[in-house]
Amino acid sequence: MQQTQPIWTIVESKEDSNIYTIATRSCVICNSCRYCEGLCAVFPAMEKYREFSDKEIDYLANLCHQCSECFYDCQYAPPHEFGVSIPTQFAQARKESYKKYVFPSFLGKAFDSNAWLTTILLVVALFVGFFGASSGISSEVSNGIFGAFNAAFGNVESKGIESQGNFFAVIPYNYMVSVFSLVSIFVFIALIAGVVRFAKAIELRGVNGKVFMQSLKDALSLRYLGGHKSEGCTYPNEKRSNVRRIYHHFTAYGFLFCFIATSLAAFYHHFLHLSAPYDITQLPKLFGFIGGILLCIGTLGLFVLKLVADKEIVDKESVSMDYVFLFMLFIVSFSGLFLMVVRESAMLSYALWFHLSTILVFFLMIPYSKFVHIFYRFIALLKYNAEEGH
Repeated sequence: MQQTQPIWTIVESKEDSNIYTIATRSCVICNSCRYCEGLCAVFPAMEKYREFSDKEIDYLANLCHQCSECFYDCQYAPPHEFGVSIPTQFAQARKESYKKYVFPSFLGKAFDSNAWLTTILLVVALFVGFFGASSGISSEVSNGIFGAFNAAFGNVESKGIESQGNFFAVIPYNYMVSVFSLVSIFVFIALIAGVVRFAKAIELRGVNGKVFMQSLKDALSLRYLGGHKSEGCTYPNEKRSNVRRIYHHFTAYGFLFCFIATSLAAFYHHFLHLSAPYDITQLPKLFGFIGGILLCIGTLGLFVLKLVADKEIVDKESVSMDYVFLFMLFIVSFSGLFLMVVRESAMLSYALWFHLSTILVFFLMIPYSKFVHIFYRFIALLKYNAEEGH
């Protein structure tokens, strides 16, 4: 059996700045100590290895939920010379894994190099696109940039207050569906490609129905953010709290409710022949309203937690994209709620163009942002539960 690398050789090589080398050094030290083996799934999974390749680090990093309890329990954490900091080191490794398995890679690089600028430019470009498609600001513009869509679906002018809340009087239904369908197909392909690449890299196998259901239960309940006896995790600081878990639930189920609202709206439109706008008592509007509220609360809460989190457990290089992702998800939900309020006013067109633009940009961000951690972590949970025989 292979022997763990001696700790003194690990310490002597600590000047190496490669994140995978740094994370490997910490994992070897953790395996020698094993004080944290009961904290979460990461450490029992870690103990199965004596040597760590990049793919093992990718697996462990995505299994980690960055609750940071191991950091506060660790006797080798900074300022100790061993410098073991699993939360920050795994955060950096996760960021590298997103770039490694992403498809296509150039979009991942664009969001990674300047997430804020890329996001803002995309929102502006899409806003102009919706504006041009619906308002016909000039014949040259509409026959040029938007000519293909206008020729196919017609050019409908914005009617403001006269539209009485009818979105399709502002933007043609076929135009809207076509744009969202193209973006959704692209995002779906990019997301599946990245997830499959990750699953193959970490050698996922042995998954059966029992393993799948256990992993789904762990993911939906955020099991490893609960701490001992559900007293919470040590984030954003050393004091135990369930606040992060609660905000995660608000965000996740808010997103789910909004997805259900969109699906119900499509069902109403195509099968029941009931077109928008819907009343607040109807299911599409009810799910959308509740989902929007949950998303606003959840994303704003998580954003604030990141701002006030202990700097020792936050990776400065990877947190920028997290801020952009949470901000965009908040803007999507907030602009949707704002659209409900102004749908029968002269602001309808502008609110609708902006809301649709933010949704599309959020969709485009999905394969290149922390959103993929949902899928990568589920794959990691599948591997962990399969190996544990759950």
